[in-house]
Amino acid sequence: MSTESQKLEGKVAIITGAGQGIGLAIARRYAREGAKVVLADINAERVEAAADAIASEGYDALAVPTDVASSDEVDRLFDRTLETFDDVDIMVNNAAYTADAIRHVLEADEAWWDRMIDVNLKGHFLCSLRAARIMAPKRSGVIIATSSGGATKSHRGMVPYDASKGGIEALARALALDLAPYGIRVVTLVPGLIAPNRTDVPQELLDATDATVPLQRAGLPEDLAGPAVFLASDDAAYVTGAKLVVDGGVLAQQRSPQVERFPVSSFPVVPEREAA
Repeated sequence: MSTESQKLEGKVAIITGAGQGIGLAIARRYAREGAKVVLADINAERVEAAADAIASEGYDALAVPTDVASSDEVDRLFDRTLETFDDVDIMVNNAAYTADAIRHVLEADEAWWDRMIDVNLKGHFLCSLRAARIMAPKRSGVIIATSSGGATKSHRGMVPYDASKGGIEALARALALDLAPYGIRVVTLVPGLIAPNRTDVPQELLDATDATVPLQRAGLPEDLAGPAVFLASDDAAYVTGAKLVVDGGVLAQQRSPQVERFPVSSFPVVPEREAA
């Protein structure tokens, strides 16, 4: 068990959507930083395996299968957390519905809209509200919202997804103002083009993503873990109502490299320094 930095020592953190991807990477890193972690995910088998893997390394980890769109299940998540760890210090709202995200708006229906908004936006509200009610009396706590570039830029064929992400950022800003007098910080983490790994993704897709990102590579879930530690730690004690974009520079560019007038291939060649 690593005790290298322990920035979150003694904290209790709930991470939703923690069965895989960004949520799992954050849960692992939080555990290594000294937090007791509660992993929530709609897929029971997946989240239990994830928590078992973290626990096998000697850390405190609890799995609670949860549909964050259900107030009853969110209540059960928090009740289990309090029964096991007696507190909640960090709430990471990461769960998102993406399975059926792509559909042209002319082919939309109400059920498609409702499911996206219920999981992606209502889920953030339900978990944030329950966490805030625990955090307010002790005048401390951190709520982290996970958004995406879709909050400020638009995808084709993803109307409810982008609407939900824009709502998440507005929700986080509003919560930050309401909760600041109670010592609760609310911040937003904005991932970019994140691949689950570099082995199971088709090479042509990886190549296209790498070429689109100014830093020349697709992001990985672990790229979000360090920023999530910072936002939850005392190093960010004066940060609230803000968002941290972790996207390799994607949102900073006016044109994608594929249509750029001055492509990377035209940049000057700078020889790499030889290793000493």
